[in-house]
Amino acid sequence: MSRGYQTVQGDTWDGIAHKMLGSTGYTDQLIRANLEHVGTLLFPAGITLRLPEITEKTSDDLPPWKR
Repeated sequence: MSRGYQTVQGDTWDGIAHKMLGSTGYTDQLIRANLEHVGTLLFPAGITLRLPEITEKTSDDLPPWKR
């Protein structure tokens, strides 16, 4: 079952990924789950986003080519 997140003024994709999914490494999955908002950089309050089911664990300690 998909979870949701209600934005607050000033939220960003990477900030939401970190806060709700545990890592900025999940930002791409978050965006793909909400393509209707792909052009948004700073969110206003009150937008409901779908939180994706995490398919793979990423590590912020490794460079992208080693993840």
